[in-house]
Amino acid sequence: MSGGAGDEPGSPSGAPVDFDRLSTIRERLGGSGRFSRIDEEPAVAPDRLVCVYEDRLYPGRVRGARLEIVWFENGDFSIHYHEDHEAGEFDHRWDRHPSDHNARDHVHPGPDAPTPGDDASHPADWRDVLSAVLSEVEARQRAFWER
Repeated sequence: MSGGAGDEPGSPSGAPVDFDRLSTIRERLGGSGRFSRIDEEPAVAPDRLVCVYEDRLYPGRVRGARLEIVWFENGDFSIHYHEDHEAGEFDHRWDRHPSDHNARDHVHPGPDAPTPGDDASHPADWRDVLSAVLSEVEARQRAFWER
């Protein structure tokens, strides 16, 4: 991946986007079967990896779901989970970056990802962060079918 928008002033981290990390994440997630496609540096979000979930994981009232990931060279990140519903949206975000509204590690919980969010403690290793996020999303997906 090439350099992009995250290394300009105003990125939440203040650090450049780690495009090598995003490429590694793309490779790992690409073989999982949970995503219909993974877009690197899409025109609408050139500093992100946008992972579109397979429709089969959701009931019909969920029109689509995606995970947007941006990772910075200093280890900061923002991971945004979004669902489009017939009657609205669901948003949840996991963050590690300097903030004037929360501790460096924080979560903006669903359904509307409010600011300020909740202070949190994310794992140090990026693989553990990603695993925890994917586990939370999978629990949400299972809950649709258990109702």
